[in-house]
Amino acid sequence: MDYIIYFAITIGILVFVHELGHFLAAKMSGMRAEVFAIGYGRRILGYNKITGFTFGPLPKDFDGEGNTDYRISLLPLGGYVKISGMIDESFDTEFAKSEPKDYEFRAKPTYKKLFVISAGVMMNLTLTILILWGINFFQGKQIIDTTDLGYVEENTPAAQAGFETNDKILSINGKTTENWDDIVNNLLIDNIGKDVNVTVLRGGEEVSFKIQKELIAENAQKSFMIPFGHTQPYISEIMKNSPAEAAGIQAGDIFLEMNGMKLNNSHEAIRIISSNPEKEISLVLLRDEDTVTTTVKSGYDGKIGIYITDVYTGPIKFENYGFFGSLFQSFENITQITALTFSMFKNVIVGDVQFDQVFGGPVKIAQFAARSADTGIISFLYFLAMLSLSLAILNFLPFPVLDGGHFVIIIIEGIMRKELPVKIKIAIQNFGFIVLLMLMAFIIYSDIMSL
Repeated sequence: MDYIIYFAITIGILVFVHELGHFLAAKMSGMRAEVFAIGYGRRILGYNKITGFTFGPLPKDFDGEGNTDYRISLLPLGGYVKISGMIDESFDTEFAKSEPKDYEFRAKPTYKKLFVISAGVMMNLTLTILILWGINFFQGKQIIDTTDLGYVEENTPAAQAGFETNDKILSINGKTTENWDDIVNNLLIDNIGKDVNVTVLRGGEEVSFKIQKELIAENAQKSFMIPFGHTQPYISEIMKNSPAEAAGIQAGDIFLEMNGMKLNNSHEAIRIISSNPEKEISLVLLRDEDTVTTTVKSGYDGKIGIYITDVYTGPIKFENYGFFGSLFQSFENITQITALTFSMFKNVIVGDVQFDQVFGGPVKIAQFAARSADTGIISFLYFLAMLSLSLAILNFLPFPVLDGGHFVIIIIEGIMRKELPVKIKIAIQNFGFIVLLMLMAFIIYSDIMSL
């Protein structure tokens, strides 16, 4: 249920902001906006000045007389603003049977059309800037002040790259690394598309190895392909009627010790629990600022009914910025993320990375939204900013149905000084719509298969 709620909140905010951009720009340009919809398909409820607040679809012959119908529709996968005299996702072409009216999209000059069609993307970009600006100003930039690695599992990307448990990363491509930001920037951003030479401190000796660019590209969206050091096992969820619930363990607890052994990661905790089926295990837990001692008896299958992950408990420092410094830092953040995004596009196009490793659909968005919200409001806002930026970038690609596709058609019409025939526009829209539906079906399928 949490996933559904956070998905609805996240998508609702992003779609509202995007469509608000189109709506305000249309009004400022003297165009009529017939519908402002959150969601697609059948109208569930809505409000306009003619009928007031109503449930269900409006009559087929409904005439808003220039007033906008603000509505919630059935499929919560996006939204739209229906502007008079424009061929859009509604595929309404009735207006084409009459001469253009001064309040219609088609009657306006090219620069106003471009302003309206790009306003949604600009609003998403503005939301991203404001969120990052606020985070940088009020919290500062949080820096994980270590280059120590934690437990490196076998057959993971980190192990394939050559890392081992408890390595300390000293340099990447000859550049000294002093904190986790240095690792992420040097490994994933500054050396995009290159093989990377890494030097680590391992058992008191310096060891160097090369990571192939293909491995980095394949795992770039999982910037956590290398695990933090200084972690402790964190209990994220307790299953009902489980041994953990009977023992009084709570979600949010951190395992400090098991059977007298101090723990550094979830792998150690799982190993102890699974190797002691149907036995009492003594526990020392950290709950808020208190230490709690208890015991738990694992089941016959060596499980106690918990979801467990690792939480970083090592040194953290903050870089603080002034009012304008925070704004500059937000632009720098956006530049880095945009460069990384287009690098991923390139890797998908040339075949270095599979499509489903880069793109996520509603299921992944719901998962990430819930996890970031559980971590705190700052994490959720940061996730929202990243998603808003991704929406802006994707929406401005020159593909039919997307804003970028409309943008290209408007420029072509501006150069030709006349509109393309309605049949051609409808054909372009249909093609784009079908491709996007197929793409969405594939992404949702990939999301589900990865669960």
